[in-house]
Amino acid sequence: MWELGHCDPKKCTGRKLARKGLLRTLRLRQRFPGVVLSPLATEYVSPADRHVIAQSGIAVIDCSWAKLEETPFKRMRGNHPRLLPYLVAANPVNYGRPCKLSCVEAFAAAFCIVGFPDLATILLRKFKWGKAFIDLNKNLLEKYAACRSQDDVLSIEKDFLASVQETKDEEVDPFDVDSGKEYSNPNRPVNSPGLAQSKEDSEEDSMSTPEDASESSDESSPEDHEGNCNCIDHVLVLKAIYIDIRNKAQNYVINKTISNLQFL
Repeated sequence: MWELGHCDPKKCTGRKLARKGLLRTLRLRQRFPGVVLSPLATEYVSPADRHVIAQSGIAVIDCSWAKLEETPFKRMRGNHPRLLPYLVAANPVNYGRPCKLSCVEAFAAAFCIVGFPDLATILLRKFKWGKAFIDLNKNLLEKYAACRSQDDVLSIEKDFLASVQETKDEEVDPFDVDSGKEYSNPNRPVNSPGLAQSKEDSEEDSMSTPEDASESSDESSPEDHEGNCNCIDHVLVLKAIYIDIRNKAQNYVINKTISNLQFL
């Protein structure tokens, strides 16, 4: 590992692994013969790299994602530079953020992809949240590990991202009054027999006499009016609760993002 001192020593996963003797640090300009995980690489790590990693190992660059422009990547070179495919971080600093992996997550991801999941488990066990990384990315890691080349890994990544985009496009908010879409009342069945006769009933009502109207109004009971009012009140309350929960969730995400940016 090339360590540049960008991160908080108490939260740096690479330094913790070094203290426990699970990796060694490299000097700047010291060349590494194995796979180097670098954002400047042009090829993805894949099961085809298994032999290189088994023989020469993996190296990572311990730098801050916020200081990539200040990182001297040209002084940290290797024979096999590689990129990691799409994965989601589970570390406390960047939890849920795609591709913002810590050092131990990068090591674990590479080991899982090339077929050494046991080594990934050994590293992740040193952190309370380590298992969450595997849980969040289990399906993707298994698909990447089943590939043969970096082209296959790239194909899996593209298919996954396309499916995520389709899911986002299909998500709708039934309470979004600005969406321009109409939604039926979920408390009333759409294919009700009464709806099929609504047109005929409306025509008969338009031809009814004042006496019929008065009789109809007399037949309607206070309980019917109360039931209709209660139904409307329930819908309004549910809508208010939904909007309140949505606003709180949005505020939580915004505050969490701001706190993370301030921390970085």
